[in-house]
Amino acid sequence: MISLHLLLTAAMFIQTPVVAPVSRVYPSIALAYVGPARAYAALARDQVRAARWATRAPVGEYTDDPGDSLYNAARSLLNRARYNEAASAFADLAKRYPKSRYVPDSYYWQAFSLYKTGDASKLKQARSVLEYQQQHFPDAATHGDADALYAQIQGALARQGDGPAGEWVQKHASQADAERPTTSGSCASSDDDDDDPRIAALNALLQMDADRAVPVLKKVLERRDPCSVSLRRKAIFIISQQHTAETEDILLGAARNDPDEDVREQAVFWLSQVGTAKATAALDSILLNSTNTELQDKAIFALSQIDSPEASKAIRDYAERPGAPVEARGKAIFWLSQQHDGANAAYLRALYGRLTDDDLKDKTIFAISQLGGADNTNWLVDLAANKQEPVEMRKKALFWAGQSNEVSLDRLTGLYDRMDDRDMKEQMIFVYSQRHEGAALDKLIDIAKHDTDPELRKKAIFWIGQSHDPKAAQYLQEVISQ
Repeated sequence: MISLHLLLTAAMFIQTPVVAPVSRVYPSIALAYVGPARAYAALARDQVRAARWATRAPVGEYTDDPGDSLYNAARSLLNRARYNEAASAFADLAKRYPKSRYVPDSYYWQAFSLYKTGDASKLKQARSVLEYQQQHFPDAATHGDADALYAQIQGALARQGDGPAGEWVQKHASQADAERPTTSGSCASSDDDDDDPRIAALNALLQMDADRAVPVLKKVLERRDPCSVSLRRKAIFIISQQHTAETEDILLGAARNDPDEDVREQAVFWLSQVGTAKATAALDSILLNSTNTELQDKAIFALSQIDSPEASKAIRDYAERPGAPVEARGKAIFWLSQQHDGANAAYLRALYGRLTDDDLKDKTIFAISQLGGADNTNWLVDLAANKQEPVEMRKKALFWAGQSNEVSLDRLTGLYDRMDDRDMKEQMIFVYSQRHEGAALDKLIDIAKHDTDPELRKKAIFWIGQSHDPKAAQYLQEVISQ
């Protein structure tokens, strides 16, 4: 006879059904592996560019200004990529309302719009507009952005054969390894110097004449003063984009020797984009010999981005390296699973049996679950059914197997009756609750009706109560009516 407690439980779920997704029931599992993936994806996505300037005009804030309406109209045209019309509107603003507070910056936005048209014939006009702004409005809020845009325009003109522009590029690029003093005479901090025209000039020179640019970049990277940190970071990016004969050696030197951690990490990342056997060997060397955990993490990630047997082997060797930090080994295991390589899958399945650390075993189970495929899902189910394994590992294997559509529900439902551990049966009940097949609900109802353990019957009823299937409501009504 069913207990009063179970009757009340059933009634409660009829009245107040709630949905309990996996991410709420297992928040640690849902989040534990998202962080590293997002972090490294962000690293790949947000690498610093050679130079940066404003690309969207800000919302007009001077509502009492006579040029406010025209400024906002020009801004709207710019943000809709109607660059020719935007350039005309910003030029019209300066002509019609010369005393408007928007005028100083309107020259920058006019030049930017001209540049964005993609019309080579308008580059000289854009350059002239910026020169006018510099001469008449040197204190404009956009003056820093204007310097970087000017350098970019000069580079584009130089590549078209403009002699004066070419001379300007070479002159300013050659100044990249020199300190820029502040008005106080001290070296300026360049941590936020994204508008440094020297960077745009260097980038332009590299595209024009790599033989001239590379020696300057090497001089920049040889600097060790705090003021050059941002410059060195950007120099790393520039050299990585031009695969010269020296690219690998320059990046490797920075990765090993630069005193700034970010510069070293940038160099490690871009070594992965080179992707050669030499770069792979260099990254492996950094991974094995560095004592900096952040740098090791970046080396593991960088190796994971290289599609070669040598790179995969380097990560595998580190994954089971005695004495290596467990956290770093766990990341190596994670990135092996992101390559979807059959050899890596077989390796991870074999690796599990050689591990003694529970955290690494946990990460290996998750990694195998990410690879998919019948061999991997079958391995998870077999692990879940293996009574020689720790219950916690079996539960995790069962959870991830249950998330895969490659494991038939018949196989999962057949496991329940073979389990003799309450924790495992409870996990099975949860796995059934996450499947949408009607047979999963049937199994929950069967457990609620026939299991001899009242606690397991109660948990089955709980999950039945979360189902929107009419069959679930019908069963719960039958329970209440008894």
